[in-house]
Amino acid sequence: MRDYIARDSDFYAADLVQQMVLSVGKLLRFPRMGRVVPETQDESIRELLQQNYRIIYRIAGERIEILTIIHGSRDLTIRP
Repeated sequence: MRDYIARDSDFYAADLVQQMVLSVGKLLRFPRMGRVVPETQDESIRELLQQNYRIIYRIAGERIEILTIIHGSRDLTIRP
């Protein structure tokens, strides 16, 4: 993601990554600060929104697992 954005602007790519790192760092103290991912309705799978990106993570006991970082326009609908 950083490399993709950096093709247009190294500054904005680095800034976005820094914002994401700071946001994710807050999860250590406030793991439930993100909203439940609407596509899952699972209380343990949550997301933080950072500009146009979704940082999707799982609360696994005492751990926080970053599952993915995707652009908000991506469709996450799970189909049978």
